[in-house]
This record gives sequence, C-alpha cells and structure tokens, in this order.
Amino acid sequence: MNKATNIIGLVILLALIALGAACSGAATESGMKVFATKKVSDNLTITLSGEDGKLKNGQQEIMLSFTDGSGKPVEIKAATLNFNMPAMGSMAEMNNAAELTTTGTPGQFKGNLNIEMKGDWIAQVSYEGAESGKTTISTKAQ
Repeated sequence: MNKATNIIGLVILLALIALGAACSGAATESGMKVFATKKVSDNLTITLSGEDGKLKNGQQEIMLSFTDGSGKPVEIKAATLNFNMPAMGSMAEMNNAAELTTTGTPGQFKGNLNIEMKGDWIAQVSYEGAESGKTTISTKAQ
C-alpha cells in the first residue's frame, strides 16, 4: 500500500509539473498569450496577456483576466491597469495606462496600451466586483 501511495503521489506531481509547463505562454480563449500572472488569493488569479505572449515597447492590445482557483472567470465589474516605471537617475517616472473595455466574458477586459520604452515595468491593477482590491505585477517590456 505504501508503494502504491508513493506512485500515485509521483504521478500527481508529474501531472502538475506538466500542467505548469503547458500554461507557460499558453494561449487564452481570446488567442492572446499569457505574459504575466499573479495569484492574489486562493480565489483570485490575475492574468495579463498579449498577442505574442510578451509586453512590448510601443502600441499593443492586451487582455486583463480574473479567474478563481479552478480557472473559472470571476465577476469583476470595473478594473484599471497602469504600467509604472519608477524614476531612475535623471529619468522621470513613467505611467502608461491601458484603456480597458469589458468583453463578453465575465472578469475579462481588453485594452489598448502604449509602452514608452523597453525595460522593467510594474503593472498596477485595481479591481471591483466579487472581490475588490489593488495589486502589482512585475513584468518586462521587450
């Protein structure tokens, strides 16, 4: 029995590893590919997606999605998304806000965004709905 339990545990572990690898850069329902994600709680994960799975320097379309622990959409009524690059030396702080619109899917927002330069950015997300709050997600524009 102990050997069988170990084998079952190993199979489950390998399945979870395979699932994690498959989700890296995975396409969403909209065809967008994930470039950043953050688990805010057991009941809320926030995902940022783009056409090629990367945050890019310049104009682009992005997707902001809110899901529960099982990957089902969470009803979020309003959300804002701003990309911030803190001041460095003589360079001033930069803020690039996404213009978000709702989609036909609960907890999913589409947006247009213009990232001013390559480098490290902090996505600042505010949301209201089944859960409400604010969080940040570190990402990099290429």
